[in-house]
Amino acid sequence: MTTLQHAARIGLLMAGAAALLGWVLCHSEATSNDGLRYIHEAEQIDRGAWRDGLVQGIDHPLHPLGIVATHRLIGGNGPASWQRAALALCFASVILLVLPSYLLAHELFDDRTAWLACVLVLVNPIVGSIVVNVLSESTFVLWWTFGLWGAARFFREGRFLWLPMAIGFGALAYLTRPEGMLLPAAVVLTLWLLPMVRATRINWPRWWRALAFLAAGVVLLVGPYVAVKGGLGTKPAIARVLGLAPRSGPLDLEREAPLPADQSPVETYRAATVRMLEVFAAATTPPLLPIALVGIALAAVQTARIRAWLFLGIVLAGSAVGLVRLHATGGYCTVRHGLVPGIILTMAAAYGLSWAMSRVAIPGRWLGLGQDRLRPGPAVWAVLLAFLVVLPNLRALGPPNAGSFSVYHAAGRWIAQHAGPAEGILDLTDWSLYFSQRPGARFGDVYEAGDDPNLRWILARPSQVEGQWPYSQVLRDLIADRAPVAVIPPRAEAGQVQIQVYDRRSAAAWTASSTNADAHPRPTRRR
Repeated sequence: MTTLQHAARIGLLMAGAAALLGWVLCHSEATSNDGLRYIHEAEQIDRGAWRDGLVQGIDHPLHPLGIVATHRLIGGNGPASWQRAALALCFASVILLVLPSYLLAHELFDDRTAWLACVLVLVNPIVGSIVVNVLSESTFVLWWTFGLWGAARFFREGRFLWLPMAIGFGALAYLTRPEGMLLPAAVVLTLWLLPMVRATRINWPRWWRALAFLAAGVVLLVGPYVAVKGGLGTKPAIARVLGLAPRSGPLDLEREAPLPADQSPVETYRAATVRMLEVFAAATTPPLLPIALVGIALAAVQTARIRAWLFLGIVLAGSAVGLVRLHATGGYCTVRHGLVPGIILTMAAAYGLSWAMSRVAIPGRWLGLGQDRLRPGPAVWAVLLAFLVVLPNLRALGPPNAGSFSVYHAAGRWIAQHAGPAEGILDLTDWSLYFSQRPGARFGDVYEAGDDPNLRWILARPSQVEGQWPYSQVLRDLIADRAPVAVIPPRAEAGQVQIQVYDRRSAAAWTASSTNADAHPRPTRRR
């Protein structure tokens, strides 16, 4: 294919990605509170509090800085303008992700696989979810994939032209999220392993220069940030993963379930390994995982790319270890944490499908009927691909909504209209309180909220009230079996976010299970 043909493909894929993300935004709602933290940091930076937003914030700075730049570009005032800026940044980042995804798949496989890999990566529900929830993974994965492409080109060709790209984009990925450190670490480890196998060796002068160049580049690009922060990162999660901080408490809010008091380390790591495998499967989408393993087996035997696949194998292994440590030390591991291995495995699945189509399909016969045999033709493969695309996205086929944050906007308006100036508010969605522009307690303050004698209003999703988490029982005690005074929206469709508003000054139904919130143990830290 010519360069112009590749460019046309990329342009069409970007247009398709924009249309798909537009559909997802109109049929999905935000369910994570984490994106609001980046907006708060961006607001601090915009006000001139650079030290608070960049140095003292727990998150790495590039995503908040991107929100600031986008907000100044599109303009506006108030919380809604910052939410739109964050959404626009994430939307644009995922559209641009088409370019490095196409280049990486083309580098690792061939022309035919490149477009299919982009399609399968972009239709993965987790990609739409990080945009809807304005999470930093959207910008992180853009830099990461560019860096991955540069490293793969370097290991295949051995030309120093590609090493600065791998280092530069790896630094951008690290300055967005701490797991970006995996990219330069994997490059270094791959370089150390190359001399051990004759098929992967490069000449010694080039090997030494590559190591020296990599070390100098990493120190120059991220060294000042590490020095200012006083470490690789201040996020509690990364400190626990690296063994620099103790694991989270048995009842800490970030845990998916309370940690049993008698659980042994062996059982902890067994459960963490199972969760890691589940995340790998979900990040790839279960129907594609076995196809991905076939694709890796087919690609790994190609001697021209053996160094690149050694590097990718180290990345996958490092991701697996990191996810196991994350669950074992923090008690949680979500699908979005598996984006890095998920993209690699999805591209491998595209190669497996492309290989199967080239071996089985009959050229020139749409249905595959011919030669007294029934073999899959292009139409059959098109139906199969449509199935693989639609199956993980069934939730996005529901009725449209007024916007991914419309429910939180409505709840914010309600609380702004009904809550008095001196009345305390506890908002477990975080977003509703933000849009109301009222002070109050948030999700991280749920255990301490009952100590406020002025606490009157509580906003929560039904799953938070009815759940089995330790904080859910504390929340039920604060509500004391009261009925919600407002439900937004009154009738929710399947999968739609609904917010219930409780008034603690209304009459409460007494039950034998009603106890004081102080009777429940509280964690000593928050996420």
